[in-house]
Amino acid sequence: MGGWQKVRGAKGCLQRMRMRKQASSGNDWRRRCGLRTRIGAVRRRLGGNLHPFDIGTRISRTGIAHVECETEGSANPGSQIQAKEKLKPYMTSALVNSPPVDSISRRTVLKTLLYGGAGLALYSGEVERHWIDIVHRDIYVAGLPEAFEGMTIAQLSDIHLDEFTEPFLLREAVDAINRMQPDVVLLTGDYVSYQMLAKKPTLDAAWQCASMLGKIACERKYAILGNHDLMVGGDEVAEAISKQGIPVLRNAYMPLERGGARVWLAGLDDPVVGRPDPDRAVPVSIRNLPREPVLLMCHAPDFVDEIAAHPSSRSIALVLSGHTHGGQVRLPLWGALHLPPGGRKYVEGWFPVGGMQLYVNRGIGSVGVPFRFDCRPEITRIRLLCAKDRDPNLQSRRPRASLMETA
Repeated sequence: MGGWQKVRGAKGCLQRMRMRKQASSGNDWRRRCGLRTRIGAVRRRLGGNLHPFDIGTRISRTGIAHVECETEGSANPGSQIQAKEKLKPYMTSALVNSPPVDSISRRTVLKTLLYGGAGLALYSGEVERHWIDIVHRDIYVAGLPEAFEGMTIAQLSDIHLDEFTEPFLLREAVDAINRMQPDVVLLTGDYVSYQMLAKKPTLDAAWQCASMLGKIACERKYAILGNHDLMVGGDEVAEAISKQGIPVLRNAYMPLERGGARVWLAGLDDPVVGRPDPDRAVPVSIRNLPREPVLLMCHAPDFVDEIAAHPSSRSIALVLSGHTHGGQVRLPLWGALHLPPGGRKYVEGWFPVGGMQLYVNRGIGSVGVPFRFDCRPEITRIRLLCAKDRDPNLQSRRPRASLMETA
């Protein structure tokens, strides 16, 4: 090969090397532009004007993936190291200052709480508040005449019509009692609510409630008044109920006769805002009569402690109350959120109090808020049985195998 050809070959080699270098630098430039473009897109989508590696680990990892993806096929290993070294400060800052990828964001927590609260309100306001629970209870009474063995009593309490209790709920309760076919129906107060409505529409609701209670098929229906009834107007509410043929016992009593035997039914005025008088409700003339026990209706259950200290308590076998709504809204591990005065000790269910027995009905209505949670509305079906033990409380303490059913 001649000298000229050697020179020419060397020039061609240098020229090819120069072209390769230019191509390599051009590829690096294009890769860098592609990286900037992709990071910019991520920033616009997720972080606004913030640097993508300063708004969360997800973006920083996205940036790392871009760098690795864009520099993986590079012919120059130095460009990979150089690009990663440039991004290292941003990646380190993001990893240190940002929460983990799988952490729950504040927005997720707020959404969960919002949806959970809405679902809870829907259930407690529209499902449980209208889900009537019929509770069966056997009560053993000392000295109960044999003619009254197995007599059934339906207890309905705390209706609170037209504030939050819709008429259809009361109609369902009346239908449930009629299907039950009890021997006696006892109404233990609070037919209306004295809170949100004015007095006139509340009294109109009392007449509507009384008209619907008049459709109970049982002939033996008796009532007392509650604190809300007295605050609206005790005489007006009592008149509305009496017009339906339902006697209202206000510190009064009357006999219940069956098969030639007799027991006594008494009713107290409301202990919270009224004037209860045990001497008038259970006078000396009906006390301690052999095989003639007294059944007492008293709206507020905590007053039973005062009755227990009264001489008439030795004649009273059973006290039926309401007033508490069972707590109405009860939270797990916490219990009732609110209990009214006169109903903070005996909240719901059966209690032995001295020689007496107390049963507190949860009622079917709501006050304060239109919600019930872990506290369904209740109609109680009580069956009276003759006590065989010396202490009837020992027998009544044992509930029946099947306690509850749905209306």
